[in-house]
Amino acid sequence: MQTTLKRWKIYLDNCCLSRPFDDQTQERIRLETEAIVWIMDHFYEGQWWWVSSEVVMFEALPMGSRLLNYAHQFVSVSAVETSRGKYLESLGFEPFDALHLACAESGNVDLLLTTDDRMLKKAKNISPQLRLRVENPLTWLQEVTENEHTRPDRRADS
Repeated sequence: MQTTLKRWKIYLDNCCLSRPFDDQTQERIRLETEAIVWIMDHFYEGQWWWVSSEVVMFEALPMGSRLLNYAHQFVSVSAVETSRGKYLESLGFEPFDALHLACAESGNVDLLLTTDDRMLKKAKNISPQLRLRVENPLTWLQEVTENEHTRPDRRADS
């Protein structure tokens, strides 16, 4: 029996979107890039839902901003996101990271993916105050694919 992957709603921060432009001679960077490309393929195939935001667009390189046309959902920064961002900033997040988190929460995502180790560590330390999961794309993808392949008799999207 063939299984289908859960239809994840995922937010990619700018660290993820710029990872393919980093020095690919480093193994970690190359593997994270491969994971991000694989995740993007799932967005393009309609298997997963890509949520992006005005914050990503503001930070994106010109080529990256064209890529955002493929996002399924776009969150604008309003007073709600600004307020939540300020709160998250007070917990120790960098200003743009806090806004990414606030927008991702407003987009009702399942998780925010980032390659920023400081953001990941901070998010893990205060996870009860967040309304979403924050993960490294490679680590998360390994977990998801392992879980999907170890449960062939269960449909992940049911």
